[in-house]
Order: sequence, then C-alpha cells, then structure tokens
Amino acid sequence: MERKRAAFKGSWYPAEARGCERDIAGFLSQGKGDLQGEYVGGIVPHAGWYYSGSIACRVIGTMAAGAGAGEVDVVLLFGLHMSPGSTPRVMVRGGWETPFGDLAVHEAFAVSLAKRVGANSVSPATFPDDNTIEVQLPFVKHFFPTAAIVPVGVPPSKVARIMGTAAADVASELGLATKVIGSTDMTHYGLNYGFTPEGTGETAYDWVRKTNDPKAIKAMVSMDADAIVAQGLNNHNLCCAGAAAAAATASKALGAVRGIELDYATSYEKSPGDSFVGYSGILFEKA
Repeated sequence: MERKRAAFKGSWYPAEARGCERDIAGFLSQGKGDLQGEYVGGIVPHAGWYYSGSIACRVIGTMAAGAGAGEVDVVLLFGLHMSPGSTPRVMVRGGWETPFGDLAVHEAFAVSLAKRVGANSVSPATFPDDNTIEVQLPFVKHFFPTAAIVPVGVPPSKVARIMGTAAADVASELGLATKVIGSTDMTHYGLNYGFTPEGTGETAYDWVRKTNDPKAIKAMVSMDADAIVAQGLNNHNLCCAGAAAAAATASKALGAVRGIELDYATSYEKSPGDSFVGYSGILFEKA
C-alpha cells in the first residue's frame, strides 16, 4: 500500500502514540464535551495541538461518543489551503501515517467522489503536506480505529457545495456509515498575517472575538454553504472556507438539522501578542 508519511508529527502534535494518548486525555477533561446528541459531522481548527488541539479533539470525540455512533466505515476529511479558482483534489488510494497506525483511504468512495466533481485524483506522494488534514488524523484513528478516510481539498467557491452534496450521495449509494469533518481556522489577525483593520491591542482582540469570528460561526451553525464561503472571502474570518462549507453541506445532506458551537478560543490566550488566530469547534446534529 502506498503510504503518505506524516509531515508534522513531533512538532504540531506528538510523534509517539503515548504522547498523543496523554494529550487526548487532557483535552477531553477540558471545557465543554458532554453533549449527548447524534452528530453527523463537525468543523475543527487545525493549528498545532498546543493551540487548538483541545477544541478539535473534543469535537471529534463528541462525534464518536454521540448517540447512534456505532461502527463508522468512513471519515470524510475536507481541508487544504486553496484559492477560489483551485481545482479540488482527492487522495484516492493508499494510506496516511499516524502515531496510532496508518489510516487507509476508502478507494471506492474516493474514486467515485473525484469523478463526480472533476477533482484531481492524487496519490499519497502528490497529496500536499498540509496541516489542515494531518493534525486531525491521530484523533480520527483514536476515536474511529476501524474507519477508512477520504482526504479532500476544497476551494472556497461554489464547488464546495457541489463537493459536499456529491460526497453525501456517494456515502448513501455505497451504504457506508460516514462521519464528516471540515478543517478551518478563523481570523488570522495582525502584522504577521497582513490583516489589521482594527489596529492593535485590546480593541483588535475584542473585534476578532466579538465581531468578526462570530459572523463566521453564525454561518457555520446555520449550515449555509454560500454564507460560509462569503464570510471567508469577504471578512477573512475563515482560512479554509471551502472545507467548512463542504462539511456543512455534506452533513446536512446526511441528516443534520442544526449546528452547535462547542467552543471557541484564540491563540492569544496561549501566546498574547498583536498577531493571533481564532479557533472554533462546530457540531452538526441529527434530529
């Protein structure tokens, strides 16, 4: 089996299973995480585990522990940093290394999805080394140990809605129990990111937390794919708006009726400064 090597282990998250297990136990003890619904999918942040691992872990863990979770066949992962004009891409074969063991790609699902949407079908060797998907994989292997994966790159355009709908159709036609994860961080604020509409200091920090990021959270909770993409493009509050929009669309098509904000934080709480990033965790719940 062709195998994609983990590019970020030992830096963005622990390189060994023992370290991942220790961090996961710590994350699960933090903040919110006692929801009891049935969750089709979610949206998670993708900074290193030090900054956003707690939120991502608790979203994915809640999906696994929720009512009706049962055996999961496939975890669909939407991510990648892409521009609106980019062509979507799907890793259609092989596996991806994690500290808990490799995650295999569900080839039938991946190939069918790529063909339906005209995506680039890529191998493990040519799928990008990109943190958006990789930092989630130890969580996926831990909480869904028998599931296969389908890694997908989605541009922030109308393609995101098409991709989400097509993915749900493939899951239904193949009769596969599927969970959906979209990966995006939120406002990247400060000189480091070339985005300072509210200057610096406490005013800027409050604007991100209380004004700019809540707009994107509202769009994600409403599962409105077009609004999600528009927020990212117009307000710079979603760095991977296509991934979030595709996840919301696929989750809705698979039976989700509402979005729930699990938690929100920024890197400022860990490393105060004039440049910081927002992180949110969203769950998509069935009726």
